[in-house]
Amino acid sequence: MTVPLVAAVDIGGTKTAAALVRGATVLARTQAPTPARDGAAAVLDAAAALVRSLGGTPAAVGVGAPGLVDPNTGLLTAATSSISQWAGVDVPGQLRARLGLPGVVLNDVQAFTLGEAVHGAGRNLPTVVGVAVGTGIGGGVHAAGTLLTGRLGAAGHLGHVPVPQAVDRPCPCGTTGHVEAVAAGPAIAAAYTARTGEPVALPEVVHRARAGDATARAVLAEAGAALGTALAGLANTLDPDRIVIGGGAAVPELLAAAAPAFAAACMPVLGAVPLVPAALGGDAPLIGAAEAARRALAGTPAGPAGRRPAPGQPGEAAR
Repeated sequence: MTVPLVAAVDIGGTKTAAALVRGATVLARTQAPTPARDGAAAVLDAAAALVRSLGGTPAAVGVGAPGLVDPNTGLLTAATSSISQWAGVDVPGQLRARLGLPGVVLNDVQAFTLGEAVHGAGRNLPTVVGVAVGTGIGGGVHAAGTLLTGRLGAAGHLGHVPVPQAVDRPCPCGTTGHVEAVAAGPAIAAAYTARTGEPVALPEVVHRARAGDATARAVLAEAGAALGTALAGLANTLDPDRIVIGGGAAVPELLAAAAPAFAAACMPVLGAVPLVPAALGGDAPLIGAAEAARRALAGTPAGPAGRRPAPGQPGEAAR
């Protein structure tokens, strides 16, 4: 069976990447700053221009975008504040108008999860949880060949799992006690600043930890323990084959600190659920968005629409 060439777009608050993808292979790629403050139309104009610049004849376009995507309408609902006028946008429809291509949109971390589950660190496994740690903490669940989106598109939204380490700490969502309030990049940087009086960003905290700074190491260890506790809750609920973690510079430290907390909070019957780093690097959201576009072309949507994926698709990526 011929695997179609598709375009993929990964829209972020600071940069937008585009690629031509066949199966799990990125054939061409480009990126540019996201004109986030100029509004949704400017962001989608820039995304379309990136796709056109790649040439080729893609059959569809898949998009990973920040915010929640309504699985019934494809509209962005709970939108990121980093892009102006982002709520309610019909990303596939807007890109069809600009490119003349059918399209599909996923939450960016759900796209990451789909890419890793089908073509990366979770390939050939029945149930995979994906986690991305950065400015926030996002997640996704791929089970039985289907990316779970949930009723409103929020399935796998790991950052808002309550953990004891975050009690009374304000979360960006407006409530308190969620793991994102402790283990996301801004929270880690803020914790270091609170203890030292030095306003630094997460990469500097990681750099200092690797250079032997005891405070930086302690802050990352506490964040990792909170993440491990949250992941254990997911493991106890979903019984996954593997949990794949990606994101920013702190992932190795967070993984190391998460492992003992995760093991302590998991039900003994689960045994050792592997926590592994992502295999596809920064390409995971692009490859996942492309996979969603390919499934849509085949009539087997990435999310649950009452239809099972065609034989050979989940975990058996054509290459």
